[in-house]
Amino acid sequence: MLALKDNMEKTLVKESIFIVGQVFSVEGRIVKIKVHKNKNASHIVYQGRSVKNVSVGSFIKIMKGFVEIIGKVEGEFITEEKTYNSEYKKDEAKINRILQVSLFGHFEDGDFKQGIKEMPLIDNECYLLDRDEFDALHRFFKKDDKTIKIGQLTEEPSQPICLSINKLFASHIGIFGNTGSGKSNTVARIFTELFRECGSQEEFKTKSKFVLIDFNGEYTRDDLITTNNNKEIYDLSTKKGRDSRKKYKITREGIKRIEILSVLLGATEKTQTPFLDRAISNDYLDDERTFNSRVVSNLENILRGVFKKCDKALGVGIVLELFKDLTSLTRPESLEAFNQLKESIETNLHCHSNGDYYWGTSARENYDNTTPIYDNRIKSEVESLTFKSDEINKLKLKIVLNYFFEIMKGFSNQEHIRPLIGRMFKKFNVLERVVEINDEDGLGDKNLIIVSLKNVNIEMKKVLPLIICKQLYDEKKEQDEDLKSSLHLIIDEAHNILSTVSQRESETWKDYRLETFEEIIKEGRKFGTFLTISSQRPFDISPTIISQLHNYFIHRLINDHDIHAIEKTVAYLDKLSFQSIPILSVGSCFVAGLASDLPVKVDIDLLDISQQPKSETINLRNAWFPVSLESAGDDIFS
Repeated sequence: MLALKDNMEKTLVKESIFIVGQVFSVEGRIVKIKVHKNKNASHIVYQGRSVKNVSVGSFIKIMKGFVEIIGKVEGEFITEEKTYNSEYKKDEAKINRILQVSLFGHFEDGDFKQGIKEMPLIDNECYLLDRDEFDALHRFFKKDDKTIKIGQLTEEPSQPICLSINKLFASHIGIFGNTGSGKSNTVARIFTELFRECGSQEEFKTKSKFVLIDFNGEYTRDDLITTNNNKEIYDLSTKKGRDSRKKYKITREGIKRIEILSVLLGATEKTQTPFLDRAISNDYLDDERTFNSRVVSNLENILRGVFKKCDKALGVGIVLELFKDLTSLTRPESLEAFNQLKESIETNLHCHSNGDYYWGTSARENYDNTTPIYDNRIKSEVESLTFKSDEINKLKLKIVLNYFFEIMKGFSNQEHIRPLIGRMFKKFNVLERVVEINDEDGLGDKNLIIVSLKNVNIEMKKVLPLIICKQLYDEKKEQDEDLKSSLHLIIDEAHNILSTVSQRESETWKDYRLETFEEIIKEGRKFGTFLTISSQRPFDISPTIISQLHNYFIHRLINDHDIHAIEKTVAYLDKLSFQSIPILSVGSCFVAGLASDLPVKVDIDLLDISQQPKSETINLRNAWFPVSLESAGDDIFS
């Protein structure tokens, strides 16, 4: 009995201290609360401890009978009572402090739930949250959930913020913030914590793959995110003389996509792209056993056709052009014979003004009728040639042979298609420096794949991420209908590939690029594929992509366009949070979405210097005024 009485007294004391005011206006989700005049201090004292009083950004509990409604203070203002009361001792006692509160949830059986079941009534009492209620409000997981700790609440550093692994990583994630705001640390932190928590699980290693597209080479440090034993790093390079030490593996089907080849080769939409489609759709060179004989046979048909056609517009130049294009496609062991044949053709093949071809001197009496030239002069030499049969050179041969076949037949115009052939060799040579065609993709048996594009030229930076992501997504759709495994695509500096504005590409290519990633973000969840994007320019990214994200980590953004892009597509943040985005401190961000029941401002834990991405800003003072440790003391570390 005494214990019950004691508990009742404690409850009454607590409520009398934690009560802050009463509801005096309800306008939809917005409630106005009149604060008691004795609760206007910044802190109150309870059980000998200082407790932070209600203020803008804090949470309050409104009691409607046994229903506990939770709201967030978005603003406050004052009013002055109009009626004079002789009991007032001071003029400031006439002032009423008014809080504007936005409702967003309620407590149910001790757990916080989003959504409002009942609206408050006028004169309902309002309370500060106690420690247990505050913890429950910021507990974004169930008791049996696996979680990761990402940081602590900015306004209450003693409150750790943990997120459910399932709610966070079985979703699309967006991480936005200006350069230097802590965005890269957030990317590394959440995945470092994931691998730290799950990395020892065999099922995690075998059933989930993580592919990080790293545009600036920030994530290539040893043991960053996870140990080197558990990840594969592809440090790709398109620079001459600096071929990639390890090339990314792509499948044969991945490189044959007409949309990707079109942008890689800069093909025009009306003429060159249809030509490419005709060239690569034919599978006559795909059989390794008959490959060389088929190349020789097609070469024979082209040469016979040219000689027989007797088109003075083509002349000898078309034959010399053909052999020039085939030079780099000939095997090394056959190259000497090829060069001798090419030299013989350059010396002996002539074309009369009427289009007739002849062999030997330019005298008309040495005319060799057009049909026997191939059989009598070069047949045996052509048949002895051998050509490179790797996948990229097969593509080159298909395009070259189809070009000369169509020119010989008059199906295509030289002026329209020839520029494409000229670009093809240069572009494919660059592609060969970073990829190898294989029966398998580049995932291998490692859990984490990091593809660094730091030393890759601009064109390849556009094409490679699309090739990689499209290939992995298509394979994932086909192989796992029961959702027993997952694929996680992480794109750092995502505006490089998800931009809606680009001056370097056609509209067709831009549409294909955006549609591919929009399909992944709209449909990927059904196939166990999840996208994480990190960017300092959300305004440049497709609004469709941003709006389909499930969880957001929003660091400081200064540009109005970027803030508006977030505000237009993110429904989770309240007005006060949006207004605070430009003044967030480094490392602080708003976490909002399915993984958190309410938007919270979090200081993301900073990784150790050895585990941080290589995105730190240079210290110009130390760079320009180098000093020794002895003379500088502690100042060098400031």
